[in-house]
Amino acid sequence: MTPDTSVYLHIPFCKHRCAYCDFNTYAGQEDSIPDYVNALVREIDFVGSRRFSDSANQRGDYSTTELSDYRTIHTVFFGGGTPSLLSAPQFDSVLRALRAAFTFTADAEISIEANPGTTSPEKLNAIRKAGINRISFGVQSANTEELRMLERVHDFFTVIEAVSTARKAGFDNLNLDLIYGLPEQTLSTWQTTLQRIVDLHPEHISAYALTLEHGTPFGKWSSKGLLPLPDPDLAAEMYEYAEEFLASNGYVHYEISNWARNKDEGERMKDEKKIHPSSFISHPFFACRHNLQYWRSLPYLAFGAGAHGYANGYRYSNALRIKTYIERLSHPSREAFILHPFPLSPATVNQHMQTPADDMSEYMLNNLRLTNAGAAESDFRLRFGSGLLDVYPKEIEELIHNGLLEKKTSEFFENSEVYRLTKRGRLLGNQVFMRFV
Repeated sequence: MTPDTSVYLHIPFCKHRCAYCDFNTYAGQEDSIPDYVNALVREIDFVGSRRFSDSANQRGDYSTTELSDYRTIHTVFFGGGTPSLLSAPQFDSVLRALRAAFTFTADAEISIEANPGTTSPEKLNAIRKAGINRISFGVQSANTEELRMLERVHDFFTVIEAVSTARKAGFDNLNLDLIYGLPEQTLSTWQTTLQRIVDLHPEHISAYALTLEHGTPFGKWSSKGLLPLPDPDLAAEMYEYAEEFLASNGYVHYEISNWARNKDEGERMKDEKKIHPSSFISHPFFACRHNLQYWRSLPYLAFGAGAHGYANGYRYSNALRIKTYIERLSHPSREAFILHPFPLSPATVNQHMQTPADDMSEYMLNNLRLTNAGAAESDFRLRFGSGLLDVYPKEIEELIHNGLLEKKTSEFFENSEVYRLTKRGRLLGNQVFMRFV
């Protein structure tokens, strides 16, 4: 038995590309949305049909399984970009294509990223009816000046209105995204943002430190001295404050940058028992199940321009440009079925057949992000046939000695030790992850 599969769909359209953003997004190309949605449907049809015509190369781990095991989808995530720029009928057509190609679990988590101000009561009611049941709003800050610096087009009153409208439409699973460590941001403004966010009672909160990526306007401005560099010590203080404040308000810190609420214990355990033992980990009820698929190094299919996937032994990615993506899927030839084994498509431009060493390294990088669950000895051995200390004895010993890792008894894997980041290790996570690259 293998875990259920996840699906990521990239929607690369934005009304405005923010100066800090390094995602594959494009502003001013909304006229291409209808053709893009048609291309998405064609890619889903293509990959779905390949599942019935290939044979898998069994290797004993979850990256390579029988292709029939990819029939069941338990999470779908529309990311971007600004997916909420799509109309409700366009979402419906994509979801219908997915349901035709795969089988959804009864309780599938179907998420959409949205910018406050890009949703209306009519649209939210319609997409809820189409089956979308989770929204992640890109809030970033509750401070007007910080939002202006980030070139966000909304204010916090728009956030309040978006959350209220989503609740009225029947959404009972909301995430609010935040960014901290901004140039000239103070601890006080960060504290105010967190308080205002908590006052909205979201089920989930994500908080990421700003990174000045090469090639973005923020990156260029900072290299020329036109933008103050974020203070790393202050950013660490902001992170530690978030840990304490969100915990005191009932949020469980289950991943380095993510917090979620629980339902009552009885409902939570009943829900978790539906999950395959390989995914049976310590996480709150409203944890993002889709992102847990990534952090547990489990398979996911990817559709859309620049989308990255991991299934059937492949790490792969699609063409970046919207026009190129559409063209590649306009008229798939018969030869395409030979050239592109599952889960690849005519849009695929990069592919890598994973080695066991690749999968083990990525397992550590991903699973160590989970603050409670960490990397479990029994799960690692089940997947790879060797124990953690057999493969990484020196690395684990040094990280424990330096106070960055700790060994605990796993809550969910019977008779298993788990290695996880210490509180100090969360602040220095990149130093830990580099040891396993």
